[in-house]
Amino acid sequence: MNSSSLSPLRDHLTQTVIGSEKAGELLLTALLAGGHVLIEGAPGIGKTMLAHTLATSVGGVFKRIQFTPDLLPSDLIGYNIYRSGSGEFDFVAGPVFSNCLLADEINRTSPRVQSALLESMNEGRVTIDGVTRDLPRPFIVIATQNDTHLTGTFPLPEPQLDRFLLSLEMTLPDAEKQTEIILSHASSDQGGEETPDFGLDGAAILLLQEQAAAVPVSRAVAEYITALCEALRDLAGSRGSVSVRASLALLRAARANAFLESAPAVYPDHVQSVFPAVMRHRILCDQTFAPSELIGMALAQTKVP
Repeated sequence: MNSSSLSPLRDHLTQTVIGSEKAGELLLTALLAGGHVLIEGAPGIGKTMLAHTLATSVGGVFKRIQFTPDLLPSDLIGYNIYRSGSGEFDFVAGPVFSNCLLADEINRTSPRVQSALLESMNEGRVTIDGVTRDLPRPFIVIATQNDTHLTGTFPLPEPQLDRFLLSLEMTLPDAEKQTEIILSHASSDQGGEETPDFGLDGAAILLLQEQAAAVPVSRAVAEYITALCEALRDLAGSRGSVSVRASLALLRAARANAFLESAPAVYPDHVQSVFPAVMRHRILCDQTFAPSELIGMALAQTKVP
C-alpha cells in the first residue's frame, strides 16, 4: 500500500465540500501523521460536513458527539454502572472509544469536559475510577470549533490546543464557489448516497502511518524546522509560545505531507506547506500582529537550505 491509495479519498473530500481542497489535504496529512485536527470557522461553512466525510470514509468505529454546555465528562469517556443482579460493576464505554471521534463544536462545552479529552488525545487511553483503559488504534479526534467571539463559547485551554497536530481555518468561499455549492445541492439526490468503500480499514491506516513516519529527514531539513520554530518564538515574544511538542508536530506533519505527495524524502517545501496549520493555534499573542502574520514573517526571514 502506498500514497496513491489515498487519491480517491482525496477526490471524494474535495467533491463533497466544494472549495475545501487545502483543508482536505491537511485532514489527510493529520490522518497519516496519526494526529488530531481542529477545524475552525463560522457556523454553516462545511466544518462538520468535511470532518464527517473523512470519518465515514475510513474503516473502523466512528462516533460523533455534540458538545453542549450541559455535557459531563462521563458522557464522553464512559462510566461504571452497578448491576444489582450480579453485584458487580459494568463499564459502559463512551464515544471516545472509537477509531475516529468527531467532536462537534468543542468550544460549546465547559473546560472541565474539554480537559476530559486531554489524556485520550495525548496518551491514547483514559482512566476511570482508577482503571486505565486503552483506546482503539488508530485513534484520531477531529474537532470543530466556532469562532470564539460568538456567544456561548469557551476558549480551549492551552495544553489541549497543543495536543492538536493541525488546525484548519475554513472561511466563506467566494461567490463563484457559492454558486457551485447551490447548483450541486440543486441537482443532487436529497436522499443522499452511500459512502464509497476506499479499502482503508484500521490495519491499512496503521500501515500508511508507519510508512509516513519512515520518510527520511536530512539534518539540513531538521535544522530548518528548528530555525523556523526559533524565529516564530522570537517574533511572538515568548520562548513558550512554540513548545518542543510543536517542533515534533511539524516534523510529523511534514513527513506525512511528503508521503502524501509520494516524495522520497522530506524537503523544505513540505515543511513550508504544513507550517501555518501546525503553528496557528499554538501562538497566543496580544501584539500588533496576528498569528498568521507572525507565521508569514517567520517563513520569510528563515533561510531555506
